[in-house]
Amino acid sequence: MFNLMPILLVATTPPPYDCETDQMVQQGMNYCAYQEYIAADAALNAQWKITAAVMKERDEQWDSNYDERPGYFATLLAAQRAWITYRDTHCASEGYYARGGSLEPLLVSTCKSKLTKDRTLSLKYLIEQ
Repeated sequence: MFNLMPILLVATTPPPYDCETDQMVQQGMNYCAYQEYIAADAALNAQWKITAAVMKERDEQWDSNYDERPGYFATLLAAQRAWITYRDTHCASEGYYARGGSLEPLLVSTCKSKLTKDRTLSLKYLIEQ
């Protein structure tokens, strides 16, 4: 009987593009725009944890006897889910300018980065009120 254990591949080479200094082809620009989006998404996720925790604290202090609307966190979660749908569909729409072309991923990633950075600031502002 053969041992069919999965093989773990470890990347030993550096990323294919230096996003800080390279004058690059479209594929490199797409890669770097996506990396910027990944960083923006990580910052959003960090801020989400902070904002969600504050909203949960507000829920604990909230007297629902006089207000039957959803709580702070439930409302925030619904808004975040709606925002993710908006971001993804809006940015797909922006990418359609170059639909099917090599520029499309750059347009989508750039759009997602911008909207994600804006949303991160909105989440931060929400708890500073």
